[in-house]
Order: sequence, then C-alpha cells, then structure tokens
Amino acid sequence: MRIRRTMWIDRLKTKWNIDSNFEFVIIMLVFSIAGMLIIYERQPVFHWLGITPKTPFWIKFFAWLVVVFPAYQINLIVFGSLLGQFQFFWNKEKALGRFLLRAIRGK
Repeated sequence: MRIRRTMWIDRLKTKWNIDSNFEFVIIMLVFSIAGMLIIYERQPVFHWLGITPKTPFWIKFFAWLVVVFPAYQINLIVFGSLLGQFQFFWNKEKALGRFLLRAIRGK
C-alpha cells in the first residue's frame, strides 16, 4: 500500500516541479487552510447577500462564482506567501487565469 501512496505524491512533485517532501507538505497545508477558511468566509457573505437555503440554486451558484471562488484564490496567495510558497501559488494563479481566458474566448 505504501508504494501506491508514494507514487501519487511523486507524480505531483514532478508535475509541480518541487523537490522536497517538506515543500509538498507545506503546499498541501496551504490548500487545506485555504479550503477550510473559505467555509467560514462564505457564511457571513452569503448572509449579508440575503442568500438562504430557499434561495434558488442558480443565484447561489452565481454568488459562489463571484464571491467564493475569487476569495479562495486570494486565500491561496495569502497563505502561500505566509508559508513561503508565494511563487508556486502565483504560478498556479497565472495558469488558471490563462485557462479561464481561453475558456471565455472559446479558443
């Protein structure tokens, strides 16, 4: 079982161009912290916007796209910077931006 677990870690380290297990752990920690924090950030913002469980799904989805998605990206940059991985997360954000632009333009 240990071999399989190591393989996915090694594949990610290769894909992300990182060398050490320590960097890998820090990057995974940043993803975790940003993801957990966005849960707490979303609640007051949705309350302020008047979004309730009875709000239609399409409104919730639009609010999520406009508020939660960008906030998560900001969290990644902030916590990545605090934990010394700014360049890694900045490169990920630039790649995401290029992908979204291509998707919007239809190219």
